[in-house]
Order: sequence, then C-alpha cells, then structure tokens
Amino acid sequence: MLRRDFLKLQTAALGTAILSGVPSFLIAGSRPDIVVAKGDPGAATRAAVEALGGMAAFVRPGQKVVIKPNMSFAAPVESAANTHPAVVRELLALCLEAGAASVRVLDHAFREGRQPLEYSGILAACESIAPGCCHNLTRSRHYSEFTLQNARDMRTNAAMIDVLDADVLIACPVAKSHSSTGVSLSLKGQMGLILDRGCMHGRYDLDTSIVDLAFAFKPSLSVIDASRVLSTNGPHGPGTVLTPGEIIASADPVAADALAVSAYAWYGRHVQPRQVAHIAQAQARGLGRMDVENLTVLRMSL
Repeated sequence: MLRRDFLKLQTAALGTAILSGVPSFLIAGSRPDIVVAKGDPGAATRAAVEALGGMAAFVRPGQKVVIKPNMSFAAPVESAANTHPAVVRELLALCLEAGAASVRVLDHAFREGRQPLEYSGILAACESIAPGCCHNLTRSRHYSEFTLQNARDMRTNAAMIDVLDADVLIACPVAKSHSSTGVSLSLKGQMGLILDRGCMHGRYDLDTSIVDLAFAFKPSLSVIDASRVLSTNGPHGPGTVLTPGEIIASADPVAADALAVSAYAWYGRHVQPRQVAHIAQAQARGLGRMDVENLTVLRMSL
C-alpha cells in the first residue's frame, strides 16, 4: 500500500491524522505504539482505543476489568485534579461492549465516602450506564496483603481485592504535576490501588516503589486524560491548568507517560522523560519504553 493511500484510509476512518515514527507502521496490520487523539474527551477516548485495535484487543468476553482513574479530590472538572468523567464513562462503555463480565471503577481517595466521586462527576457518569460500578475504597476490609514480584524496595503491601482478582487493569489518570515525583500519570497513579501509600513516601524510595508497584499491577491499557493538564501545584491544585484537549493511549504505560511528559510544560518549562526518576527507572528495569522518538505515534484530530 502506498503511503498516500494509507493516509487517506486513516483520515477517512479517524479524522485528520498525522503520523510519526518508524516505517514499520506502514506494514499492513501493524498498530501504533501510542495514539494521541484531540477532540471531545469522550469521542477522543473511543477513537484512541479503536486506533489501538479496539477494546477487544485488551478485554475478552467474560473477563473482570478494573478501571483506575484519578477521583481522589472533591474538585470540579475544570481543576484537572481528577480524570474527566467523559473519559472514564467511555472506557466503561467500551469494556461492556467488549463483553466484560464485570467492570469496576476504583480509587483510594484521600477522603472517605462518596463526596470525591460526586464532585469529580465520575460517579454520575458511570452510574448512568453501570449502576454500582464506581467505588471509593478506603477501608481495610476491601484490601488483602500480597507480595510484589520483581520488587527492589517495597516487597509487600495490601491491594484492593478487586484488583487482585481482575483479569484486566486499565489505567486512566489525568495528566498532572506532583510535588514529590514531578508528574502523576499512569505509573504514579497506581498508588491508588493499595492501602498503605504512606510507606512509599517514608519507608521506601518513592520512585523505586512506584516501579515496584507497576510491575505488580502493569495496566493492559493506559489512557491519559490530557483534555486538561494540571501543570503546577499538583496533585490537588488549584494550579495552572493547560487545555491541550488531548487523549493519550498506549498498551505501554511507560511510553504513554513519556509522551505526556515531553508534550506539555510542567511548572512553566519543558522536561524530558529521562528527567522523571520513576519513568527512567521503569525503562531501565524493562517495564516499557520512554524513547518516544523511536516509537510509532499516531496523532489525530476529531
């Protein structure tokens, strides 16, 4: 297939597409490593997942799925402290369409009860299509002790029982800065799956334990909500909010995080993925790739 013909097909199916990366992307049947879709958050989420092969590439009929967004803060959508509810809802819908037996939308919020979920808008968005799927799990009864395989620092903790029992984990963070790690994206966001996060800040090296946790719970799919980016004063805000209007999706959480780091300004300046300790360590330990310049990136505008 000639490159011009391939681009015509992509444009017809996905909107205006700009391709970058290695020539192997032009081989029939190959898929991009990363997709960046610009447009309405829900529609862009669906388009990005479809460009990766559709949710059927990640979820098989009858499987148990956990979606992990950021929904820890009692803050409105405009704050960019939480994942956009339309992004979470679209992922939930895609999983159900793929035939998932169950889908749970879970986070360990910084406040008990339903208030963070309600203020974020995620509870209402999810309840509209799957009542009872969205939960803030703060009590120890929802967790079970487990051993982290391939760990270098944090070797034990308690994780959500639903996550330990899940067949598929989908990371769905909002792109935001973080006072301790620089950024909070797919890898850092997995801290919301465990009971004791304090030990990662005190007893262990934070960046090493983030990668330890990512080995234990590597998401099958990472979808980063960059419709708004909290570029300063994260993770809670208020801070400077950028509005790229983009969704970043990849089967490689390291690649997704690396692209988000390089694409936007953080605290008013641009940084490289290698400058974020847990991303650099994740690549060094073989969890994924941060060399975005050598990966295939599909960009589309809806």
